[in-house]
Amino acid sequence: MALVGVLMTGLTAVSSPVDTSAAGAARTVAAPVVPAAMTQVGKRPELPQGGRRIYPGHLLVAYYGTASTPTMGVLGEDTPDRITDRLRESARPYARDSWKVQIVYEMIVTIADRGPGADGDYSHDIAREHVERYLRAARRNKALLVLDLQPGRSGFLEVAKRWRWALERPWVGLALDPEWRMGAGQVPAETIGQVRAAEVNRVSKWLQRIARRNDHPQKLFLLHQFRRDMVVNIENVVARKGLAMVQHVDGFGTQKQKLA
Repeated sequence: MALVGVLMTGLTAVSSPVDTSAAGAARTVAAPVVPAAMTQVGKRPELPQGGRRIYPGHLLVAYYGTASTPTMGVLGEDTPDRITDRLRESARPYARDSWKVQIVYEMIVTIADRGPGADGDYSHDIAREHVERYLRAARRNKALLVLDLQPGRSGFLEVAKRWRWALERPWVGLALDPEWRMGAGQVPAETIGQVRAAEVNRVSKWLQRIARRNDHPQKLFLLHQFRRDMVVNIENVVARKGLAMVQHVDGFGTQKQKLA
């Protein structure tokens, strides 16, 4: 699995390649208008700062959360543009001559619930209008947007397909959060979930097809992990051409606890 670094401001920083061997796995409505630069005849879609590859060459600095509430992360604390001002300020110290700093919004679009809900899957999707607002903000502010999934008892691919309309955009990536991937009889926040490599591979293959069909630049694909058992057989996760695949080391706790 080809993994690269990402920095999630307010969570955990990972700025170097991660060992993913079994022994070294880290605990780690209307669609928005596409920018004119992405619709010119004969011009291939590019990343917000130009070019078509995220890695190598960029360091990502991201704010995490969901819309309309500050209880799940910084994105819900203010308007997208005001959040962007704060994000740029947070990103400034990471500037180097050796890379471009790229700002990222990681938005939880499917949220795990303690109750089963009407469909029994222990999760719900946020309103489409909230995602559209951040799609427009990403365009204005030359940011990447990553859709984060907490699927409850549903499978990641089933949930991801509900967000296909947004993932068709060249600057939109996907994040899987196995902590909230529940098995039968499990309830979010009562247990730490997990995902098998085979399921991760099904999702990444589906996302790769979207990117290829739309001639997208390299698309972010994040896999959250802060315990080894959260990703079963991680050594079998397949590196997909066209995806910038990131093993994101996160979780609550002090820096010492995170490094452990």
